[in-house]
Amino acid sequence: MNRRTLLGCTCALALTVPWAALAQQAPLRVLVGFPAGGSTDAIARHLAQGLSEQLQRSVVVENRPGAGGQLAANALKVAAPDGNTLFLSNSHALAMIPLTVRQPGYDPAKDFASVGMVAISNDVLAVNPALVGEVRDLKGLVQWGNANPGKLNVGVPAPASDPDFGVRILAREFKGDLTSVPYRGDGPVIQDLVAGQIPAGIGSIGAMMQYAKSGKVRVIAMSGPSRLSGMPEVPTYVEQGLKGYGVSGFVALMAPAGTPADIIQRYNQAAAKVVASAAFQTKVSELGVVPTTSTPEELAVRIRDTTTAFTSMVERSGYKLP
Repeated sequence: MNRRTLLGCTCALALTVPWAALAQQAPLRVLVGFPAGGSTDAIARHLAQGLSEQLQRSVVVENRPGAGGQLAANALKVAAPDGNTLFLSNSHALAMIPLTVRQPGYDPAKDFASVGMVAISNDVLAVNPALVGEVRDLKGLVQWGNANPGKLNVGVPAPASDPDFGVRILAREFKGDLTSVPYRGDGPVIQDLVAGQIPAGIGSIGAMMQYAKSGKVRVIAMSGPSRLSGMPEVPTYVEQGLKGYGVSGFVALMAPAGTPADIIQRYNQAAAKVVASAAFQTKVSELGVVPTTSTPEELAVRIRDTTTAFTSMVERSGYKLP
């Protein structure tokens, strides 16, 4: 064996040993800030299965529900940057909570390292047809609310969330008699909407889709810059005149700040392969989300741009930090 061949083998061994060591350690944890059974949790479990195959190591989903993802985010902050902990987060925890909570306990730009995008997930506004009749758009909803003073309560998944601010802006700019009613997650919102306890509610497209297909609710608007192929008949908020609500929510992987760049790159490549696989795309498309990949740098830019858009939304709603 000549010197060049020996050097090549030595370098290859240096690159593979750390991953062999990681695989022999405790399972890779993927933190999720919501209870089991929700759409983010479902995405995490499909992703974990694929990552386990790609990385040849055990991957477990660890639910840390509470405060819109804030508890899981803080758990990531204190985790060792050793490649054993990731956080599957939505845009609310990464771009909204830092704007609306005085002391969230973390700063995404300083405490986290971007790994990569996993999916685009839009929120939708739905109504109960049994309560609001033939209402099929925002204008019609506002007219119904004004004709029924005090009755147009719109359920939203959390206080100080983009759906909460969207309702406030809609009331202000469309001069509508409607009120945002915060819940703890979109599951309870949908339960009350289907049961007729509230005439309208906002939740993830994945959570609403099955009830829309059965006719129990009617989707009349969705967030994001353009319509989705899964619901081409549903116009966006922007199309209906609600400017500033054209941001799509997203789901992405984050690591603790200080995680070595080669580990970040390895997880980015593994996640991209999983997201591009037919199995993952089929499973998560059923949730109404759009599988999406990115580089770590592209994700960092997306978080920054979403934060800018959310900042404008918060200001337009008149919200003040408590």
